Amino acid sequence: MIVDVGGVGYDVFLPQFVMRSVEDRSEGEPIEFEIYYHVTERQIRPTLIGFNNDHEKRFFEKFISVEDIGPQKAAKALTLSVSTIARAIESENVALLRQMPGIGERTAKKMIATLRGRVTEEALLQDDGFAAPAPTDVEAPSELREDVVAILIDLGHRRSEAIAKVEAAMERNPDVSDTEELIREVYRGERIAAQ
Repeated sequence: MIVDVGGVGYDVFLPQFVMRSVEDRSEGEPIEFEIYYHVTERQIRPTLIGFNNDHEKRFFEKFISVEDIGPQKAAKALTLSVSTIARAIESENVALLRQMPGIGERTAKKMIATLRGRVTEEALLQDDGFAAPAPTDVEAPSELREDVVAILIDLGHRRSEAIAKVEAAMERNPDVSDTEELIREVYRGERIAAQ
C-alpha cells in the first residue's frame, strides 16, 4: 500500500490480517499505522511494515526472533490475527501454524519452542474485528471462510466477490471442513455456473 504523508508516498507492506481491516474502512477515511522499520547493509532500501496498533507490532518483533523467520517472511505469513497465532503457539497447535504461508512443520515447532510462554498476553487479546475462538485441530467455520477469502483475494478476486463465492460454496456444501476442500467447492461452483 502507498501511504501519502504530507504529499510524500511511502510503500508500506501490510500483513494480510492488517489489509483485511483496511479494506473494511470507508474510502477517504484517514489511516494510521504503527510502522516496523527494517534495513540491512545488503538491503539499502528500507522495508516498512504497517500494523493497526502497538501490540501487533510488538508481537511481530517477537515473531521475527524465531530462527529462519525474517521480516519479509513473517509479514507474508501473518494471515491470521495476532491472538489466533499466539493462542496456537501457547496451545502447541502445529496444525494451525502450518496453515500460515511459508510455515512448515519444522518452522512451526521452532515458533512454539522459541515463543511459548512469551506470547500469553497476545493470546488473551481480542483483535479488533478479527477475534477468533481458541484454535483446535478442526478449523472454525468463520476462520475457514476467512482463510479461503484471503486465498481468493491473493489469486486476484475482489474481496466482495471472494466472500460471495465462499458463501455460495458453504451453502452448497455446509459439511466442508478444511481449506482445500472449500477451495475445490468454490471452483466446482464456477464450473457448474459456466455450463
